[in-house]
Amino acid sequence: MKTHSTKPSEVTREWWLIDADGVVLGRLAAEIAKILRGKNKPYFAPHLDTGDHVVVINASKVVLTGNKLLQKQHYRHSGYPGGLKSVPYSKLMATRPEMAIEKAVKGMLPRNRLGNAMLKKLKVYAGPDHAQTAQNPKPLDIKPVAAPRNIEQAHTIDEVLGA
Repeated sequence: MKTHSTKPSEVTREWWLIDADGVVLGRLAAEIAKILRGKNKPYFAPHLDTGDHVVVINASKVVLTGNKLLQKQHYRHSGYPGGLKSVPYSKLMATRPEMAIEKAVKGMLPRNRLGNAMLKKLKVYAGPDHAQTAQNPKPLDIKPVAAPRNIEQAHTIDEVLGA
């Protein structure tokens, strides 16, 4: 018997549409990272980019559990001394919810050129409209996997800001 090694020419890519409305951020990011890497395919190879393209809509309606919306911080550094900036997730989710999903997914991908190539296949939109209609993405329902377990502890940005 011989072991089969997947070649780049054997990889077929599909487009998936995921609705993030009412889904927990971390669970959503884990499912997206699995699809981007290609771990859901039978011919997965860790040294190849075998994953699919993912389009995420309604990023502004993603849910954070516990007190993460108020206590969690988004950090960035300019590279200069004293250049550390922090933004609470309540403000980040109100202004740029796409960045929160992209950062969560990026943390679950490999930290090399392969991971960068996988991240380029992710498109995130704050609202229900997206620019990938020509690719005809297949809808993927991840609510059974990524819905909040305890509804009382799940918070959206609208609940916290009182809108």
